[in-house]
Amino acid sequence: MTALMFILGILVFVFGLLFSIAWHELGHFSTARMFGVRVPQFMVGFGPTIWSRKKKETEFGIKAIPLGGYIRMIGMFPPGDDGAIRQRSTSPFRGMIEDARAAAFEELQPGDEKRLFYTRKPWKRVIVMFAGPGMNLILAVTIFLGVLMGFGINTQTTAVGTVSECVIDQSEEPRDCRDTDQPAPAAAAGLRAGDIIVAFNGERMDEWGTLQERIRETTGAATITVERDGREVDLQADLIENQVARTDGDGGYVEGEFVTAGFLGFSPAGGIVRQDFPQAVERMGDIMTTGVQALVDIPSEIPGLWNAVLGNGEREPDSPMGVVGAARVGGEIFTLDIPASQQVATALFLVAGFNLSLFLFNMLPLLPLDGGHIAGAVWESLRRGWARVTKRPDPGPFDVAKLMPVAYVVAGVFICFTLLVLAADIVNPVRLTG
Repeated sequence: MTALMFILGILVFVFGLLFSIAWHELGHFSTARMFGVRVPQFMVGFGPTIWSRKKKETEFGIKAIPLGGYIRMIGMFPPGDDGAIRQRSTSPFRGMIEDARAAAFEELQPGDEKRLFYTRKPWKRVIVMFAGPGMNLILAVTIFLGVLMGFGINTQTTAVGTVSECVIDQSEEPRDCRDTDQPAPAAAAGLRAGDIIVAFNGERMDEWGTLQERIRETTGAATITVERDGREVDLQADLIENQVARTDGDGGYVEGEFVTAGFLGFSPAGGIVRQDFPQAVERMGDIMTTGVQALVDIPSEIPGLWNAVLGNGEREPDSPMGVVGAARVGGEIFTLDIPASQQVATALFLVAGFNLSLFLFNMLPLLPLDGGHIAGAVWESLRRGWARVTKRPDPGPFDVAKLMPVAYVVAGVFICFTLLVLAADIVNPVRLTG
């Protein structure tokens, strides 16, 4: 049964992956067609075609390797300076440029002269190229908000999980209570595991972060109102100062950092809590910030990945994952001993995270990524605008094809990184469970 659920989790992720890729390409396709660009191909995947069907002027298909997708637009790059699509050259860099230019025109048909991508105004090209990653962003936000507000997430609550028997400086190594230790204020006040703290000094409490903040601000006498056996009970506690772990502002803790603050002496219980819209939006902002930081940190992750493959290094839980690693995690999600609704919610979170990564990565202003084409269109618009202001001749379209040597370098780096991540996902994968 466990193996079957593992396979089911992988299939759910693969389906989500294929849908995300098709959704991305639909953004490019729909806006290109809206602006009159001819699109002869719409493909999900790379490599050999395993299914295709032509509808009107576009061939729709699925290819064997589900690592991306593409649409083919006529006239992605302008002709050369002399108006030629291809020139003969022995230079390898010139050859790259000419090959890219020729590919942009290889399916040119009579009547396509007015349907070329490069002839569209820069703002239209920006929309077409942004529409792909933009669709991934829309899907990511929709799934994240849907899960946070519909399913809820496992979070710390105002319910009491455990009560400390004594006061122990949290900067010390974990240890048992000693006879010389002072009783914890929570235990002395009669707080019990299972109590739900509903008010602190008369202020109603409904989330752990606020309660934690109030406790840390307080020393001395305090009234703690708890819900116990269906009724509310007031407990009198005498809070003291203690060395406690520094918080990250969201109820979590910063490892290895401590501050002096008010201390009550209990640990909150976790639970599945649905977020309201403002809470969900705030958490979405945190997820976006984490995603951007993860993208910035990729170069620093390479030594760890290398060590995970060829050395004895442990794979960090937040280490970059590829499609293989994410599919494995998707399989593990469906084997976790958690309610089925939370298995589905966690799997959806994985798909949403993948879409967020697609958006952020594709927005990098580098060819062959969508962000590189956007940067080229923006530069053309600025260059033409400056020419108009200074009354100079129109410089014409910006020839993005001239940047193809850079695009090949970027693609090469990306392929090498992808292979490294793939090796790490196989040899030393990220695991949800031990």
